[in-house]
Amino acid sequence: MSEHYPRIRIDTLFGQRRLLRIRESVSITFYMKRSHQEVVHAVMRAMEVYRRAVGPQALGWYADPYSGDWDELDDKGWAYIQRHMLEEPAAYLWLSESPSETLGYEFTYDGLLLEVYEWDPASQVSFFLPTEYLEEHGPGRVRELAMELAAELPFNSGHAGLCFHFPETVLGITRPIRDLSFRYPGLDIPGARSATSSIGTRVDGVHWLSFLGQPVLGERGGATGLRARLHSPDTTVQELNGERAVVTLGTWPEAGDTERGHTLPAYRELARVLEPWLYMDRPIEDGFSDEDMHRWQRRFLD
Repeated sequence: MSEHYPRIRIDTLFGQRRLLRIRESVSITFYMKRSHQEVVHAVMRAMEVYRRAVGPQALGWYADPYSGDWDELDDKGWAYIQRHMLEEPAAYLWLSESPSETLGYEFTYDGLLLEVYEWDPASQVSFFLPTEYLEEHGPGRVRELAMELAAELPFNSGHAGLCFHFPETVLGITRPIRDLSFRYPGLDIPGARSATSSIGTRVDGVHWLSFLGQPVLGERGGATGLRARLHSPDTTVQELNGERAVVTLGTWPEAGDTERGHTLPAYRELARVLEPWLYMDRPIEDGFSDEDMHRWQRRFLD
C-alpha cells in the first residue's frame, strides 16, 4: 500500500479462472461540448500522445463498436478504428491492455452527435494508467502527460486523479466498492459514459487535477478569481491557453482515509468553490442506494 492510496485488487471467478476486474488506477478524462466530427482529429492526436507515453504494447485489444466483441489491435484493427473515427457522425472506442481483466491501461471515447440529444450532452475521452506507472515515473510525469493531453483537446472541463478502475459495462461490477468508496473519498468512481448525455459544461467532481474551461472558469472570475478563493497551501492554479486553467491539489493524488481522519481538506475547499457547477446527476451504481449515491457525490461538501 502506498502512503497516498490503498492497493485494491478485486477479482471474480469466470469458469475455472479468477479474473482481476477492479483495481486502483489513475484516470484522465475530458468533456467537450462538441460533436464527434468537430473533435475527432484532436482526440486522435491525444490518443497518439497517450500511446507514445505508455508504449504501443499497452493497448492490445479493442471492443468492436457495433458488436462489442473483443479483437486484437493489430494493423488491421487500427485501420478499422481509423475508418470508424473519421467516417461516422458519432463514434465509440474502447481500447484495453486485456480483453478480460482490468490491468490499468485503457482508452475510452464517446463522440456524440449532440443535436440528437434532448438533454445537455458532451463528448468525452478518458485515458487510464495503472498506479505502477505513477510509482515508476512519479506524479510530475503523470501531471505532465495530463497537460499534454489537455493541450490537444478543446475541453470544457476535465480531471485527473485516482479512481476505482473497472469495466463500466459489466452489470453489478460496483457492488464490492460501496464501503471502500466512502472510506477513500479521493478514489473516483468513473462514470464518464453515463455522464455524456447530460453533463454539458458542468464539472464532474473534484480531483487531484481539475481542468476548467468556459463557462465555469469565467463565472469564477477566471484563474485570478479562482486563485483568490483557494487557500490550501499545496493548491495551485495554472492558467492555460484558451481561457482555461488547471487546479492542482498537492504533489501526489491522494485517496484520503476517513477511518484515519484523512478527509482531504484541499479537495473539500475546491468542492465548495465549484459547488454550483458540479455535476450531481450520476445514475445509481449497483450496490448503492439512492441515499448512498447522493452522499457519495456530496462527500467533499457535507
